[in-house]
Amino acid sequence: MSHLLVKPSGDHGRVVHVTPESAGWTYVGFDLNKLHAGETVEGNTGDREVCLVLVSGKARVIVDDVDFGTIGERMSPFDGKPHSVYVPAESDWTVTATTELTLAVCSAPSLGGNLPPRLISPDHVSQEVRGKGSNTRYVTNILPENEPADSLLVVEVITPGGNTSSYPPHKHDQDDLPRESLLEETYYHRLNPPQGFAFQRVYTDDRALDEAMAVEDGDTVLVPKGYHPCATIHGYDLYYLNVMAGPKRTWKFHNAKEHEWLLKG
Repeated sequence: MSHLLVKPSGDHGRVVHVTPESAGWTYVGFDLNKLHAGETVEGNTGDREVCLVLVSGKARVIVDDVDFGTIGERMSPFDGKPHSVYVPAESDWTVTATTELTLAVCSAPSLGGNLPPRLISPDHVSQEVRGKGSNTRYVTNILPENEPADSLLVVEVITPGGNTSSYPPHKHDQDDLPRESLLEETYYHRLNPPQGFAFQRVYTDDRALDEAMAVEDGDTVLVPKGYHPCATIHGYDLYYLNVMAGPKRTWKFHNAKEHEWLLKG
């Protein structure tokens, strides 16, 4: 199995745990928690900032002395926009599930921005359609670069069955602004119906890194560098949650030259 493919460790509790140390990189951390109603998960951000994304289910969220109450609407990541909470550095956070809950904990280094905790409600996130034909996908911008944060960029994408996504292949692994930014990235994948599968390839121009993976419901893919297109098979829609971070908080990507013709016309 590819070292870039992280399988869930079970179906309850913290089932995915990606740290900069485990991934062999510098910035991005990603945890995935699956809780029953009444169960609690908590943490302290330390020198990192966190975005709590309710992938599915409802929960009461408290950050330090700010009680956001019970939030969450959708019971599936394929059904509407998410509720999320931004948590700054040096903060205690607590999430108590009020239904079955899938909670993503997205993290990156804080730069001392001293931002307050805040609710990112569904009516605050933008959505857009990218691509056309069999390259159409639907993007929800949870924490884009025009919203306050120190390092984190967080986005959801739904790709209809039979379509490609993160395509034409692009990369963001060079600190070469304004042409390209260096961003590590995780992809947390879900399939609808869940018995489906999709494919993701992570590769560099010189093919020193070249991994092609079949991803199943609940898998996480690490993208330390290189191009990283996805394709899902007929009959199965693909959801993924992206977490990105790097030395500068901006998304500037470079398309694979041999595939740029796909953008014409």
